[in-house]
Amino acid sequence: MSSDHLSWARNREAVVNPSAELDTGVPTAARVYDVMLNGKDNYSADRAVAEASLAVMPELKEIAINNRAILHRVVRHLAADEGIVQFLDLGSGLPTARNTHEVAQEANPESRVVYVDIDPIVLAHGRAILANDANTRVATADIRRPGEVLAHPDVRGLIDFERPVCVMLCGILHHLLDEEDPNGIVDALREAVAPGSFFFITNFTRLGDAPESAELERVLLSQLGTGRVRTPAELARFFTGLELLTPGIVPLPLWRPDTPVTDATSIAARFMTGGVARKP
Repeated sequence: MSSDHLSWARNREAVVNPSAELDTGVPTAARVYDVMLNGKDNYSADRAVAEASLAVMPELKEIAINNRAILHRVVRHLAADEGIVQFLDLGSGLPTARNTHEVAQEANPESRVVYVDIDPIVLAHGRAILANDANTRVATADIRRPGEVLAHPDVRGLIDFERPVCVMLCGILHHLLDEEDPNGIVDALREAVAPGSFFFITNFTRLGDAPESAELERVLLSQLGTGRVRTPAELARFFTGLELLTPGIVPLPLWRPDTPVTDATSIAARFMTGGVARKP
C-alpha cells in the first residue's frame, strides 16, 4: 500500500471519527501543493517531499503558480462567457488566494462551487472560510470512487447534474496511479454530467528532452505514493468524447494568456499541460 493510501485511510478516520488523531507524519498531495504555493498549512512530512521534488526540478514552484493562474483564467471564461454557474473542483487542495468560488462569483454572483478533497484539513479550513457563503461547500471524498463523490450530500446539495457543470481536475489526475484507472474515473464523470458541461484538466507531462521529468516521477512515487508524469498521448485520452476548446491541450501559460508569454520553451512552462473541453 502506498503512503498516499495509508494517508487516506488514517486521515479519513479523522473525518469519520473526530476523536481520532490526524496523522500529520504522512504527507498528502494537498499539503505538498500548499508548500509549493508558499502556504502555511503543511507539516514537516509535506515539506520533505516538496524539498526532494524541488531538488530534482527547481521550477516546481513556478509550475504550481502557472497551474493556479490557468485555473483563474478557465473559471473566469466559463462563468463569464460560457454561462456555467456550477463548478465541481475535484482534488481542490487547501484554500489559497483567489479560490475557484471567488473567481466564479466575481464573474457571475450566482455561481455555485463544491470543493472536493481527500485531506480532512481541507474540510476544516474550507468550512471556516466559507461559513457565510451559501453557494459554496467543501466535501471530503475520494475521487477514486466517483460514484460516492457524485452522490455526496454536499455535492448534491448544490450541484444539479441535469444542468451543465464544469468538472475541474486541475493538477489531480497525476496523483492517481495507472492501476487506479484514472481514465475510467474521467469516463464515469463524463457520463454523469449533462451535455454542455465542461472538463478542465491539467497534468504533469513527460518531456522527452528533460530527464528531470522521469526522475521527479520516481521521487514523488517513492515519497508521496503518487505523482504520475504522463505522456501527451495519455493526457489526450482523458478528453475522449469531448470537444476541446481552442487552443487545445497546451502548456499551461499558453491557454488563453492574459499577457504575452515571453518564453514557452522552459521546463516551467512546459512541464504541466492541460485544456478545457465541452461535452457535446
